[in-house]
Amino acid sequence: MDQFERFIEFLNDVVWSFGIPAGAEVIPIVVICLLGTGIYLTLRLSFIQVRRLAHGFAVTSGKYDDPNEPGDVSHFQALTTALSATVGIGNIAGVAIAIHWGGPGALFWMWMTAFLGMATKYTEVTLAQRFRNVQDTDAGSVRGTVSGGPMYYIERGLGPKWKPLAVFFAVMLGFTAFLTGNAVQANTVADTMSTEFGIPVWITGLVTALLVSAVILGGIRRIGKVTAVLAPSMAAVYVAGAMVIIALNIDQLIPAFALIFREAFNPTAGIAGTGVGAVLVTMMWGVKRGLFSNEAGQGSAPIAHAAAKTDEPVSEGVVALLEPFIDTIIIVTMTALVIIMTGVWNERIPTELAMAGGDGSFVVADATGQDQDERELSLVTVTDGAQQGDARFAWHEVEVERLYVDSARTRPFTGVIQRNAGYAVAADGQRYSTLFGDAVESGAPLTMLGFQRGLPGDWGRFIVLVSVLLFAVSTAISWSYYGDRCANYLFGPNAILPYKLVFVGMHFFGAVVSLNVVWTMGDIALGIVILPNLLALVILAPRIVQETQSYFERQPWLENYEVHRRLKEERRRRRDG
Repeated sequence: MDQFERFIEFLNDVVWSFGIPAGAEVIPIVVICLLGTGIYLTLRLSFIQVRRLAHGFAVTSGKYDDPNEPGDVSHFQALTTALSATVGIGNIAGVAIAIHWGGPGALFWMWMTAFLGMATKYTEVTLAQRFRNVQDTDAGSVRGTVSGGPMYYIERGLGPKWKPLAVFFAVMLGFTAFLTGNAVQANTVADTMSTEFGIPVWITGLVTALLVSAVILGGIRRIGKVTAVLAPSMAAVYVAGAMVIIALNIDQLIPAFALIFREAFNPTAGIAGTGVGAVLVTMMWGVKRGLFSNEAGQGSAPIAHAAAKTDEPVSEGVVALLEPFIDTIIIVTMTALVIIMTGVWNERIPTELAMAGGDGSFVVADATGQDQDERELSLVTVTDGAQQGDARFAWHEVEVERLYVDSARTRPFTGVIQRNAGYAVAADGQRYSTLFGDAVESGAPLTMLGFQRGLPGDWGRFIVLVSVLLFAVSTAISWSYYGDRCANYLFGPNAILPYKLVFVGMHFFGAVVSLNVVWTMGDIALGIVILPNLLALVILAPRIVQETQSYFERQPWLENYEVHRRLKEERRRRRDG
């Protein structure tokens, strides 16, 4: 397993560290492409994310829906399906990880990713609608009548000679669906249930895999119906809990925002890795977790939006630009403020430390003060609870200052920790599979700690537990559709069912793998899959400008409004008569 983890870390360094030197740091090419594309599209479309935000809400409301237009689901169901994929573990665990590694300033760069991502999301969804494939099939088919996404607009928009790039994208997104939208979700649920209730990760993985399979085998129509209920409900409960905490700690609101802006450009407070002046580290973690959270530029959400019932591509594009706004500007900010305002983001709490587990590692401090993971180190000497030498045992990549053999932390440990063996050996020869100490949290447990600290009783814990479960399951449900559209594009309709079965298997796999490994694998897939999509968006940008101008000059939604009003009146008369 150690060799596998080292290989994954190597790939992650290649994807997220390759770039342009900037002093002692490197600006990753992925970050440059993502932010650069967002800036370019924002300028080409004259800040459409600001000018047409209200129209996006109006279209989503359903008052312009025409059920006779081609597609599988309504505007609202398409949005909730996509939101179920985007509003997920990234909003609970992802932002916590960003703050853990990049400090509070990482939230600022998540905002920037979201704001620019609104223009990116508008562009890719409009293109997905414009170049989607509509098939005539049985209305009850679980396969769906519509297929769309970057693979279609790369091939059809750029021309047949670009098909190899479209195939590459479909392969990579299908692989990404196994990880980012599936294994990561299962891992967070399993980790949370194990931490809170001691439930073995394989049991949690089996239960959630069965829940996911029960929905996804019913196709996009069942997925749309389930997410139309789950997404708004879970978001409302989660945001309400966060708003109560913010209101109860309102005196900390201004200082929290001041800390976020200060740390964005002069980071000093990253608990697990950011040292003085490491702006690019903070930026990288903000962008990585921002991309994971809102998925703008990744090319996944256009697949869900392509299924919307409409013959006007721009009408779905304006619906899609709401996603980064809802996901990151609202929900992620709520999570971050809870973590920062309650002060838990850099707090050490009593923790049971498993000697064999993904949350434990060895670190060594380098010249800049950053903790670097040194997986080759396998032995640490501990005297009266204090670790000796350069190598230190760490929890969530942060050194544990003192180690004890009892949960009350009254008996300091003396001996050695053997990482490869998965246990610690005391001076008297006794072996310990777990030790105890004050350690920092990360991921979903960190967010849960903030909610527990901010709300009375067990309300905070209950809200995060339920949200983790619902967010993770709904995200996996939506991502299964993204993956089966890729399988359909590559191999045809007969590949859809086998893909779903493998997807369910990968869900279980994600539950039993260590947190660090599964998140890193997801980051690698994310960093690769966005590049061909961003290239297509830049090349096809002039066409989007034309589509946008035509739509808002013709105002076709006015005609749809009359159709919708007439159908609504007919239904009312039939009901009353």
